[in-house]
Amino acid sequence: DYKGQKLAEHIFQGIILVSAIIGFIYGYITEQFGWTVYIVMAGFALSCLLTLPPWPMYRRNPLKWLPVQESGTEEKKPADRKPKRHAKS
Repeated sequence: DYKGQKLAEHIFQGIILVSAIIGFIYGYITEQFGWTVYIVMAGFALSCLLTLPPWPMYRRNPLKWLPVQESGTEEKKPADRKPKRHAKS
């Protein structure tokens, strides 16, 4: 559903943003860029774990599909179709 997709997107962006800020601050304090990368990668992994599987919190508002309509006409056979005319150059 669309509300679930919106929620997943907000959670994903929030976790990435928070982990990037925390990683930058920690990496700046320790003067190690590697820690910044590790913290951002951990935030990415956490956000993927929380947003990629179809958790029930993302499926609260299912879409209502139209019912299937039975048609009384049969499909046209390829031989019954008129050939297409191509424009002359």
